[in-house]
Amino acid sequence: MSLSLLWIVAVVALIVAVVAYAAARRSARRVAQLTEMYWQLKYDHGELKAKVAPPPVEVPEPRQTFVPLSNLKRP
Repeated sequence: MSLSLLWIVAVVALIVAVVAYAAARRSARRVAQLTEMYWQLKYDHGELKAKVAPPPVEVPEPRQTFVPLSNLKRP
């Protein structure tokens, strides 16, 4: 009687292990898929951000003019 009980426990443990292994593989596949989706979204967001960004404002260079010292008045 005790030998058949041990076999039943072993078979049940094997079934539980197989089910847990299958669930772990499904979870690993899902994590890989979500990771790929995350990096794709991050890449797409970067591209869209670059397209929407306003062009840089060009600052005109200051003109240099010559002012002779004799034109400057002293108070």
